[in-house]
Amino acid sequence: MKDTQPELLKTRDCHTLHRATLVLAFSGWMDGGDVSTGTVSRLVHLLGARPIADIDPEPFYIFNFPGSMEIAALFRPHVEIENGLIKSFRMPSNRFYVHEPSRLVLFVGKEPNLHWRAFGECLFSLAHRVGVTRILFVGSYGGTVPHTREPRLYVSGSDAAMLGEMEPYKLRPSTYEGPGSFTTYLMTQAEAQGMDMVSLVAEIPSYLQGTNPQSIEAVTRRLAKILKLPLDLASLRAASTEWELEVSSAVEQNEELAGNVRELEEAYDNDLLERETDEA
Repeated sequence: MKDTQPELLKTRDCHTLHRATLVLAFSGWMDGGDVSTGTVSRLVHLLGARPIADIDPEPFYIFNFPGSMEIAALFRPHVEIENGLIKSFRMPSNRFYVHEPSRLVLFVGKEPNLHWRAFGECLFSLAHRVGVTRILFVGSYGGTVPHTREPRLYVSGSDAAMLGEMEPYKLRPSTYEGPGSFTTYLMTQAEAQGMDMVSLVAEIPSYLQGTNPQSIEAVTRRLAKILKLPLDLASLRAASTEWELEVSSAVEQNEELAGNVRELEEAYDNDLLERETDEA
C-alpha cells in the first residue's frame, strides 16, 4: 500500500500489537445523541487509553460553507471569546488512542467532508502500523425507539464471516438504501486492506435532542461484551437512570407526546415479543 503523506498522519510512540481491534467514532452523520463519540470517548476514559496519533484536519473539512447562518455554523470551528480576548479556537480533532493490555485502538474524530480516500488511507496506514486486523464502527440514528427502552442495535459488515461472529450479541442485520456514510466507504475498502470491519448502529429516540446518556450506556455495555472488556459502568448507569427520570418527567407534562411515547412502547414490546417467538 502506498504510504500516506507524513504531514497528514502525525504519530507518536506506538508499538505493534497482535491482532488488534480498532474502534471508530465519528461526529456528524451517524452520531445522534452523541452515541458514537460519547461511547468511544467513555471507553478511552474508562480504559485510560493514551493518544498515539492524529490526522491533520486541514484538507478534510469545509469551514466556510455557503448558506444560512444556522447551516454555516455547523461547519465553522468553535471559538470562545471572553472580555475581548480569545480564550479558545477549536479545529476538528481526529485522534487515535491505544490500550495495549486489551489490544485495542480507539479513534474519535469528525466525518470528513472532503477527500474520503485520503482520510481512509490515513486510518488504514495507522491500523497497519499498529497491527489492527479488525475494525468496529459505533454509530446511531433517530428512529422509533422510546426513551424507556434500550436502543435497537443493527449490524452490517464487510463479509459474512464477520456477521456470523456478531450473532451471539443479538444484533439485527441492517437493511438500508439511501445516502452513504464515510464508514460504509471504509467497509468497501477493508477487504483490500486485509482487514475485517463491522458497523454497529443504534436506533435511538428521534423525538429527543442532545446527548443521550441512556443510549450511550447501553451501547457501551454491549460493546464491552463484544470486546471482552471488564469495565465498571456504574457511573454510566447512574447518569443513564437520572437522565431517563428527567426525560420521563418532562414527557408527562406534554399529553400529546406522552401518548406518542406509549404507542412507541407498545410497538417496541410487540416487536420484541414477535422476535422472541420466532427465535423459539
